[in-house]
Amino acid sequence: MALELTNEEISRYSRHLLLPEIGVEGQVKLKNAKVLIVGTGGLGAPLALYLSAAGVGTIGLVDFDEVDASNLQRQIIHSSKDIGRPKVASAKDRIKGINPFVNVVVHNTMLTSKNAMEIIGEYDIVADGTDNFQTRYLVNDACVFLNKLNIYGSVFQFEGQSSVFGSKDGPCYRCIYPSPPPPGLVPSCAEGGVMGVLPGIIGTIQAAETIKVIVSGLLKPHGSNETHGAKPLIGRLLHFDAWRMTFRELKLEKDPGCPVCGKNPSIKELIDYEQFCGLKKDQNSEPIETITALDLKKRLDSGDKIQFIDIREPHERAIVKFPNAIIMPLGQLVRRMEELDSSVDSVFLCKIGQRSILGIRALREAGYKGKLLNLQDGLNAWARDVDNSMPVY
Repeated sequence: MALELTNEEISRYSRHLLLPEIGVEGQVKLKNAKVLIVGTGGLGAPLALYLSAAGVGTIGLVDFDEVDASNLQRQIIHSSKDIGRPKVASAKDRIKGINPFVNVVVHNTMLTSKNAMEIIGEYDIVADGTDNFQTRYLVNDACVFLNKLNIYGSVFQFEGQSSVFGSKDGPCYRCIYPSPPPPGLVPSCAEGGVMGVLPGIIGTIQAAETIKVIVSGLLKPHGSNETHGAKPLIGRLLHFDAWRMTFRELKLEKDPGCPVCGKNPSIKELIDYEQFCGLKKDQNSEPIETITALDLKKRLDSGDKIQFIDIREPHERAIVKFPNAIIMPLGQLVRRMEELDSSVDSVFLCKIGQRSILGIRALREAGYKGKLLNLQDGLNAWARDVDNSMPVY
């Protein structure tokens, strides 16, 4: 049953009601809409803030993470007092503080192939605020199977992009990106960094697209593409460069051979997205040997001779230095491997222990014979467990 506006809501949303493109009819559509936000981080924060302020009646939040101090540079829905709390709980409090009329449903869990269809199926539209490829493909496929629009956004360093996937005649995410990049090729924001305001800009664009498709009637199943003058990012990818302050628009086409939304789809149900993105260990490959920060400290205290290889870039070493480490950025490892002493154990250092895995694999493939160890969880683990005078970044 459709919900009408109360007098309080008419007062609250009066600036929307004065817009003929939205008006009372559009605001009622917003009130009756159910939007699922996947991720309550950099993109999910402005999405949740603006959609709640706009009067979306039901907002679902999916996230399994807790608020960390490093989040607060960009995830403006959380505050310092929320550190350590579940992100969905922190976000819910902020949403209710902005608009008590919004019904907030929290899903304090990881979105997986086992629960995605059930969770997404309860909503009219999905706004994807995730930061990893396996969840993006999962969200995309579930939206296609359930005939839901997918309001897409992504950010990295100074660049971001947004589009609307899953419409009747438009492309899906797989049409544009048929397969994920090799694991480790594209660093996460935790490794590569991100300008704090960037996800605010892209997330706000996602919020605008969400509002537009709701009030323009695009949520009707297999309905008309008539949008009453609105022009959502269907068949278009908006690219933004915050450092150069430029916007570019790329035309996107639906791929008739797409394995999910094409004419003869080969994927008809959710798959194992960890495996699809190459994140599961290859049983035939040689495992990477790791060492914890505490175990490494014990070896040093016992007098073991170890060489440390810091594969980070210069701007990262300016944040924190590890004493007596050989400075050898990831891209230089193979051509400089003769500089390493293969008679002693080598421990590879990076921020969180991910890029160092790539370095170890590259040296193995190049024929290096010495023992290679990866510092588990990287220098952040050393700072946390061994040397508290070092910053965690």
